[in-house]
Amino acid sequence: MEYRRFGDVLFVRMDRGEEIVAQLLAAAEKENIRLATVEALGAVNDFTVGVYDTEEKQYHANRFEGAFEIVSLTGTITTMDGRIYHHLHMSAGDGKGAVFGGHLNRAVVSATCEMVIREVSGTVERAADPATGLNLFRFI
Repeated sequence: MEYRRFGDVLFVRMDRGEEIVAQLLAAAEKENIRLATVEALGAVNDFTVGVYDTEEKQYHANRFEGAFEIVSLTGTITTMDGRIYHHLHMSAGDGKGAVFGGHLNRAVVSATCEMVIREVSGTVERAADPATGLNLFRFI
């Protein structure tokens, strides 16, 4: 991974074989980013996304392997209990244009991933919500 900061914005390049979530967290930790929006595009060959079942209060993961283009990767960086917390969704298309996506658990770069992290001044903490079973925004 290599990146450059321009004011409150980081332009990040992730390389073949790197795992997107781990690299995002490494950059956020190094730059002390506690609140940001995230967007990216690129190509992956192994990714796992999930769908949250609100009745069961759990994620169901789906793993995909092969040649995929990231159609959309979007999300947020916030904090929970004072630590960096990421929430990302990704959709990726195969060679026939079929698109698969959901809550991003992990994704391995096959060619490159170009990510933009827009830091925001302020704090948005997360807290567990017993009604949904999710960690939701808590404004302080």
